[in-house]
Amino acid sequence: MAKSLYETLGVNENASADEIKKAYRKLARKYHPDINKDPEAQDKFKEINAAYEVLSDPEKKAQYDQFGDSMFGGQNFHDFARGQGAGVDLDEILRQMFGGGASGGFGGFGSQGGFGGFGGFGAPDLDINAKITIPFMTAVMGGKHKINVEGDSFDIKIPAGIKSGETMRVRGKGKSYQGQRGDLLIKVEVSPSSEYERKGDDLYKTIDVPLKEALFGGKVKVQTPEKEVTLKVPKNTKNGQKFRLKGKGVPNRKTALKGDLYLVANIVLPDVDSLDSELKEMLEKKL
Repeated sequence: MAKSLYETLGVNENASADEIKKAYRKLARKYHPDINKDPEAQDKFKEINAAYEVLSDPEKKAQYDQFGDSMFGGQNFHDFARGQGAGVDLDEILRQMFGGGASGGFGGFGSQGGFGGFGGFGAPDLDINAKITIPFMTAVMGGKHKINVEGDSFDIKIPAGIKSGETMRVRGKGKSYQGQRGDLLIKVEVSPSSEYERKGDDLYKTIDVPLKEALFGGKVKVQTPEKEVTLKVPKNTKNGQKFRLKGKGVPNRKTALKGDLYLVANIVLPDVDSLDSELKEMLEKKL
């Protein structure tokens, strides 16, 4: 029985959990889009992450070991993944496929020839769909968010690094049917921030730098998502100049690597009318 998920990670079917994890981390670093600029790297990166999501979960791995590539309609995983089309959340497709099933099955064939739904042939869809909007910093740092669904109020854990448009699955919070219970699928939207701009896993923040520090150098205190830091500003700093704080950005949910925080200098000019007359006269002559 073909089991191409193992081939995706470059391990054999008898690989241990540690061997699978080690192989995943090596490949994730190699094909991460921020490191590998090959046009094919992003698709390869998605396949690696999706394969690891299955093989790192004991229940999903057991299902896959039992049914192999028949879960992908007989295709190998690479062809299955590429056949889903651009912009498709491959992880979510696999979550749906491995999301449950009566009698230890894996969902049942859907109308598209794949696997989906809940509980096997002819069973109703027990999942509930919902949407939430979370604060920007909760998306960056993670945290709890209260949600109300069909009269039931509870907290859910928001993973650090989540992005707008991603879907979270909360097990057992869906509808009930014949002793089975579906899941709650939550589409997440992230509120914009007046302080930060997010680009991938990197954050950008504009900071005020007084003219004196910009000209002659100095130190400026800056609040980052984690804590306040002191930034050393070199002399002759230009307006719009960027300072990179490595590893102070957003954690990547797949690799656990953090992006960077870029501080963009906004040079603050003094009020000319408040300057000493002699200084004003000298500046007019010298500048």
